[in-house]
Amino acid sequence: MKNIITLLALVAIVAIGTAQEKNNKDKYVLTGLDGNVVEATLYHDNGVVAQTGFYTLDNKLQGKWVSYDTNGNKTAIAEYDKGKKVGSWVFFQGETIKEVTYMNSKIAKVNTFKKDNTQIVSN
Repeated sequence: MKNIITLLALVAIVAIGTAQEKNNKDKYVLTGLDGNVVEATLYHDNGVVAQTGFYTLDNKLQGKWVSYDTNGNKTAIAEYDKGKKVGSWVFFQGETIKEVTYMNSKIAKVNTFKKDNTQIVSN
């Protein structure tokens, strides 16, 4: 019995010792005029910011959200109203930019541009 306890303790010590520590933990800050939204900053495993945005107190996405890749390049700008997709969202994909317009949380229109402002597709 003593050997089993010693073995379990050794396994626990090794597991704790080899666990990687995350340097940048996600941050949540109560903000807004009445303290009615939570500002969130989420990080990739490499410590680079992954997303920034806001939540309502009942955990619904609110306002502007910005997403970044693991190198810190902006990949998307989104807009929410009490958890529903609204307004124009912008997606950055290499030399292409897509603008997606939402109405009633559904896609209403998609425009695709090259970075030189040339419109290449619209529906």
